[in-house]
Amino acid sequence: MPLGQLDIEEKKAGKELYDYQQDAIDKIFERLKNFPEGHNLLYQLPTGGGKTVIFTEIAKRYIHDLGKKVLILTHRIELCGQTSDMLNEFGVKNKIINSKVKSLPDQEEYMCFVAMVETLNNRLQDEKLEMEQVGLVIIDEAHYNSFRKLFQFFQKSDILGVTATPLSSNIRLPMKDNYSELIVGHSISSLIEKGFLSKATTYSYDVNLGSLKIGIDGDYTVSSSDRLYSDYMMQEKLLAAYKEKSLGKKTLIFNNGINTSKHVYSLFINAGFDIRHLDNTNSEQERRDILNWFKTTPDAILTSVGILTTGFDEPTVESIILNRATKSLTLFYQMIGRGSRILPGKSEFTVIDLGNNALRFGLWDSYVDWQEIFRAPDYYLQNLSSDSEIERQFKYVMPAELRAKFSKSESVNFNMKEEYALVTKQGLRPKAAVERSIEQHARICAENSTDFFEASELVKLLDEDINYRVKRYSYCICKSTDNYINWLQEDYKRKLSLKLNWKFMYAEEISPEIPEANPEISAGEEIPHTNINQLPSGD
Repeated sequence: MPLGQLDIEEKKAGKELYDYQQDAIDKIFERLKNFPEGHNLLYQLPTGGGKTVIFTEIAKRYIHDLGKKVLILTHRIELCGQTSDMLNEFGVKNKIINSKVKSLPDQEEYMCFVAMVETLNNRLQDEKLEMEQVGLVIIDEAHYNSFRKLFQFFQKSDILGVTATPLSSNIRLPMKDNYSELIVGHSISSLIEKGFLSKATTYSYDVNLGSLKIGIDGDYTVSSSDRLYSDYMMQEKLLAAYKEKSLGKKTLIFNNGINTSKHVYSLFINAGFDIRHLDNTNSEQERRDILNWFKTTPDAILTSVGILTTGFDEPTVESIILNRATKSLTLFYQMIGRGSRILPGKSEFTVIDLGNNALRFGLWDSYVDWQEIFRAPDYYLQNLSSDSEIERQFKYVMPAELRAKFSKSESVNFNMKEEYALVTKQGLRPKAAVERSIEQHARICAENSTDFFEASELVKLLDEDINYRVKRYSYCICKSTDNYINWLQEDYKRKLSLKLNWKFMYAEEISPEIPEANPEISAGEEIPHTNINQLPSGD
């Protein structure tokens, strides 16, 4: 009987493996047998595909077949406990190396260890602990760079990293520097088709991200995100999106800052919804209580900051709201993946994107060439669309609730790009397109008002439409600095107010003197309204 077999309780079979999981295990073992020392292996599988089950079975088989010890590394203490529980379920006796473990006098009693990276690194650096006879090191969430510091201690061990996104959290430290080969598992669309993951229906609400700043980690700063997403207009957009697409669904809201999440909590409480807020300042007991409430409440809403992106598995989630923008592909997949677990009666879930993330990375289930990203991460990141390029793709359509306030007008649409082309062709100065837009706005406000004061109130509701038209005009004349756009927006509103004042003062007969350009989005298109673009799932 091999040594490792002593630590495997044969009475426990663990979870039943799916075909694609067994195929992955066989492929990984084939490579482990054939590659030379120092040929580190990386395995990719989408969130929800069962990476923990796969590497737990690998650990069990490695101990049983080779009689060598296995070390599993995680970056969070919660993941240590979950991994240990899974190993126990598979019948693998294991020991957690946490902050309470200062040495390993009982090392010979175990063939498998689970450790958090920082704790183990401290023990090894202080030479208070020595890991003997470790044949295989498995690294969970391998895209985190904190694991690199431990490679020096296991140069003679086989190393297997597992991740949903083989893209380093630090662009200056690509994963190809530490891993020799990438094995790509089944795609998200394949797992959906086979019934292992739920299908996402994504609704993308256009958001101007011009005020966001980039931090040293390459992602948007918390402070600039808090300013944008705590703004009244963004809060109203969030609440309207929830009511329209997620009302009554168990919903998880991701934010970039604690202040934003607390604003979201107050917003929903004031609107009469049952909601909880969770961040890393909550105690362990508070966290358990909140997550238990979320699990057992059918239409629960939970707003959080970062803490639930990994190590959180709640299959009953029906709706994910990305109330933030991110430049991290990994974080994008982690957040949406929280809603992808299947249940009897649950084959779909909703994603509301309030950060232009789907326009930046593509839909969650779109094809991704992970091998290309692994080999050339710089090229991939450099070719992502910038915020300004994404913004140029926006198409404004007045929301239904706002459109109802202009019900007396046959049309409220105005195509600035086409109007600019028309006035240029007519030999008029470019600003004539803006003047025609102001005239059209004045007309629809006057048509739906009885006096100047009512019309002025309607003007206040047109901010998004005005800002959109002004930006389209700035693109046409290739002059899109923030100062110029801000000045043009203020000038537009001032002239619109003067135009309305003139109309009511002289009781001008309202008539559509200027022919309207065709709207940019026809009624037959799939995108239902302005801030909302339903993005159908990819193949």
